[in-house]
Amino acid sequence: MKNTALTNVHKSLGAKMVPFAGYNMPVLYEGVNIEHEVVRNGVGVFDVSHMGEFFLKGENALALIQKVTSNDASKLVDGKAQYSCLPNAEGGIVDDLIVYKMADNHYMLVVNASNIEKDWNWISSHNDLGVEMENQSDAYSLLAIQGPKAAEAMQSLTSIDLVNMPYYSFQIGDFAGVKEVIVSATGYTGSGGFEIYFKNEDAELIWNKVFEAGASFGIKPIGLAARDTLRLEMGFCLYGNDINDNTSPLEAGLGWITKFDKEFTNSENLKKQKEAGVTKKLVAFEMLDRAIPRHDYEIVDQDGNNIGMVTSGTMSPSMNVGIGLGYVPTSFSTVDSGIFIRIRKNDVPAKVVKLPFYKK
Repeated sequence: MKNTALTNVHKSLGAKMVPFAGYNMPVLYEGVNIEHEVVRNGVGVFDVSHMGEFFLKGENALALIQKVTSNDASKLVDGKAQYSCLPNAEGGIVDDLIVYKMADNHYMLVVNASNIEKDWNWISSHNDLGVEMENQSDAYSLLAIQGPKAAEAMQSLTSIDLVNMPYYSFQIGDFAGVKEVIVSATGYTGSGGFEIYFKNEDAELIWNKVFEAGASFGIKPIGLAARDTLRLEMGFCLYGNDINDNTSPLEAGLGWITKFDKEFTNSENLKKQKEAGVTKKLVAFEMLDRAIPRHDYEIVDQDGNNIGMVTSGTMSPSMNVGIGLGYVPTSFSTVDSGIFIRIRKNDVPAKVVKLPFYKK
C-alpha cells in the first residue's frame, strides 16, 4: 500500500483511512454530508496525490497525444488544459485524463491513480515517434482546493490572479512561498476552485499554509467519499464505474470529447458507431420514492425485465434525493422515461433526468 506525502497529516487529523487504487487514502474526516456542504458552500481541500502525472516532450509530443486521445489537443494553447480519453482498440476506454499544454512540444497528462501503469504501457506502446516520456507520478503531490470561496481564500498565497483565471486554464508560479507550483482552474466537484501540483517535499508546508490562509473562510479537509457525492451530483463519470474498457465514449455521453476531424485509436469504428447510432446510453436518474440506488443494482422496466445496471448511485446530500447513473437501451434514455431500480427485491420507481442533478 502506497502512502502520499500527507498520509501522516491525515492520520493526525483523525481521518478514516482506506485502501484506494493501491494508496492509503482519507475517505472521510467528519462525515460525508458535512464535508460535501463545505465544498458546495465554502472551501475544502482534497489530497488527490494518488493521481498520475506523465510529461511528454519533443517535436512529436502533440502527434503522439493526437494519436492516443479522442479530443483534439491541437486546439490547446500554452496554459490551457483539456478533458479527454484514451480509446482502446475494441471500442472502449483505457482511461479518461486531462491534457495540459505546458509549452510547445511539452505536455502533462494527468491520469487516474488506478490506471497509472496501464496508461503508461498503453501510451508507450504507441510511441513510435521518439517522444520523450517521463512518469513523475511518485514525485508529485496534488491538492484539489474546491468550492466557491477557493479563489478568495487562497489569493494571499500567490501572485497569480486566481479570481480571473478561466476554467480549464493553468499557470506556473509561486504558491505558499514555493516556486514553480502548477495552479490549475480545474476540479471534479462542480463548485469551482483549483488543483495545485507540486513536489512531494513541499507537501506539508503547502498543506499548512493553505489551512492558515483558509482559516477565516471555514476551510476543512475533505475525504474521497464526499469527492464521490460531489462529482456524482454533477454527473461526472468515474472510471471503473461509469466508464471502462467496455464502454464506448459515445455511449457514455462523451461525444463532446470525441473529435472525428483527426485520426486516433479506433476512430474509424467509433465514427461508424456514431453514424449508426448507439444501442445503449449512460443516463442520469432520480428516485421517485425515498430510496438509495447503489453500484451494480439492477435497472428494470415496468414488467421487471432487466434493462441495465446502476454504475454509480447515492443519496444526494444537496438535494436529499436518491440519484444515479446507469446504462440502458436508447429507447429508455429520453428525459422523463420511467425506469425501476431493484433494491432488495423491490422495484422502486425512478425517472431519467437531464444532467447535472445539482443546479447551482
